[in-house]
Amino acid sequence: MNMKKAAILLVTMSIVGSLLAGCGNSGNNASPSSESEAQTLDPMKETFFIFDTVVNIKIYDKRATKKNFDELGDLLKQIDNKINRMNEHSEIYKVNANAGIAPVQVSKDTFDLVAYAVEYAKRSEGLLDPTIGRLVSLWNIGHEGAHVPSPEDIAAMQKLCDYRKLELNEAKHELYLTEKGMEIDLGSYGKGYAADLVYDYLADQGFDSAIIDLGGNVYAMGQKPGGKDWNIGIQDPDQQRGKPIGTVPVNDKTVVTAGIYERYFIEDDKMYPHILNPKTGYPVDNNISSVTIITDSSTDADTMDTALVLMGVEKGLEFAESIPNTEVLFITKDKKLYASPGFKKLLKKTNDSYTYAN
Repeated sequence: MNMKKAAILLVTMSIVGSLLAGCGNSGNNASPSSESEAQTLDPMKETFFIFDTVVNIKIYDKRATKKNFDELGDLLKQIDNKINRMNEHSEIYKVNANAGIAPVQVSKDTFDLVAYAVEYAKRSEGLLDPTIGRLVSLWNIGHEGAHVPSPEDIAAMQKLCDYRKLELNEAKHELYLTEKGMEIDLGSYGKGYAADLVYDYLADQGFDSAIIDLGGNVYAMGQKPGGKDWNIGIQDPDQQRGKPIGTVPVNDKTVVTAGIYERYFIEDDKMYPHILNPKTGYPVDNNISSVTIITDSSTDADTMDTALVLMGVEKGLEFAESIPNTEVLFITKDKKLYASPGFKKLLKKTNDSYTYAN
């Protein structure tokens, strides 16, 4: 399988949770995406559940058939069977089970994705570390019973987060975690990877107008029927899903958001979001509510937005501006907007309580 435009940026991706079979034909508008204008052609659509996320795929083409959606479901299962660390039959599960024991040969797809993850770990100075699995399991954010672990447990699991102890043998497509107890978790970026592969499948089938919606990750393929841009809503972090601060017009672009409101728990009146900083061992704790990326590759965007949340506004803007064809918007807890010039031009703001700070 080929990632769309994967050469644009060395990326990391990760997948957490189980994949369930696709079901039904009724979709919902998951934030931050929202098709705000009626379409001239009713789409054929299908809903799946993958990576703890509802997935809605809508194809605006009369040639689309049930067979296409069956094949898309099979594609998503293939991803799960390779890189879901919770799937006992997956390649990543086997790599983790053999940590400190022996290298494991994996498919070229899995090897390449882990290689991207390692390269992005280097680019982000370790803020995005694919060996964060044990720390993710310790915090267990988004699942029942999540609580603040003891400092001793956090420190112990933090020591197992070190991408430099992950050896890659390209000639044999082998992965080896050199320290027992380490785990690869490719969890925060899998939605982007899946969106790109769905895009590639649709393009290979000759389709050129579709919405691929995985929660905070949207790929607007081509243009709307009739040749107009799609209007994608940017989620208001302080409101329920589907309540945007404004919209951006895009065509053949991905719009991806990482926000602290997505998964979290509250303990002793303090909020603990799901985005973990491997350097501290704790969830991110800064003034950022969300980061939205507009670019050409959903995997790249899904990778980058998480990194930018951890980097903070100043360093994050600088990092994003060094990436071609990329626009970024930071929303802070005090309702300030920090946007790249291109994003500011695109955003049609509808909520006056949010103001630009740059």
